[in-house]
Amino acid sequence: MQPDMPARPAPPKGLATAGVVAVVVAAGVVAYGAFGRIHELAATQTWSNAQAIPAVHLIAATAGGASNALTLPGTLEAFTSAKLYARVGGYLKAWYKDIGAHVAAGTPLGLIDTPELDQQIIQARADLASARANQTLSETTAKRWSKLLETTSVSRQEADEKNGDFAVKSALVNAQVANLDRLLATKRFATITAPFAGVVTARNADIGDLVGTGTSNTEPLFAVADVRKIRVYVNVPQNYTAVLKPGLSATLALPDYPGRTFPATVVATSGAIATGTGTLLVQLLAANPDGALKPGSYVQVSLGVPAAAAAVQIASSALIFRDAGSQVATVDASGHVHLHRITIGRDLGPSVEVAAGLSAGERVVDNPPDSLADGELVRVVAGRG
Repeated sequence: MQPDMPARPAPPKGLATAGVVAVVVAAGVVAYGAFGRIHELAATQTWSNAQAIPAVHLIAATAGGASNALTLPGTLEAFTSAKLYARVGGYLKAWYKDIGAHVAAGTPLGLIDTPELDQQIIQARADLASARANQTLSETTAKRWSKLLETTSVSRQEADEKNGDFAVKSALVNAQVANLDRLLATKRFATITAPFAGVVTARNADIGDLVGTGTSNTEPLFAVADVRKIRVYVNVPQNYTAVLKPGLSATLALPDYPGRTFPATVVATSGAIATGTGTLLVQLLAANPDGALKPGSYVQVSLGVPAAAAAVQIASSALIFRDAGSQVATVDASGHVHLHRITIGRDLGPSVEVAAGLSAGERVVDNPPDSLADGELVRVVAGRG
């Protein structure tokens, strides 16, 4: 028989209570941590959802001004220009004016030595003298036979033959006179003269050069330009042709004269659109009293194109180009996007003129994202308009 085991001591009073409290506290800590985690997740989700909504800037559409400057490249040409070629063959005997010389109309520029033509003139004069001598003899004979016909000393047939011979000799005289006049007129081309007042812009021959017929040189001997007025030619896109009228003002800017502009006026248009470029050729006229504008120069032409009365302007960055055509996006009070199809009137570079589909004062999305869709919720931030 085993001896009796000693009895366990009873747990101290309050230990059970402490255990319960510890369990409750642990449960509270776990519950608090779980609640905080859930709150953080909810806040993160809310922030993520807010960031997922696209942020957009809004800018205002403004009313079009009275006019806009349309700047295009152009070229300058002399008001009148002429290239002077040798009309007769020979050797350049002398030149009197060089490039840059200001000349009046009719001023001699050069002289061509024409020995062959001179001999032709001498021969033509001799032929004319011979023809006139034959005419005189024929005339005398015809008169005599006409007198004899009155006394029936000769037949009418013979008298008519003599008068006919006189008519032939007279025609030959006229032909020789015309031939001599032609040669003398050609001889006058041996002196090259300025056809109008202007500036000599080219001299392509020197003394002793063979010029005119029989040479392979196709360059003009001289070139003269009247630069007191300058013609300006510019190709204008078709969108602007409806407002281009004679009298429209413009300004010219050249890289030769930074900060200086020259006034010009539209005087004519070609009246037809070039099929290759879709542009209209426009001619302007500018005064050039000091000769600052030089033919052949590159120039920037700023045309004062009047704006359409109902047109509004928006920044080019607000345009959306999709299958539906040109569009802009607006945002309603609830933050949802609405796409509007518009008609572009004129491209002004950093801005465009909208002819239809938008009113002045409406606010549109600037730099819209490519994925922006109609009805999409967006977040409006401080705009630049």
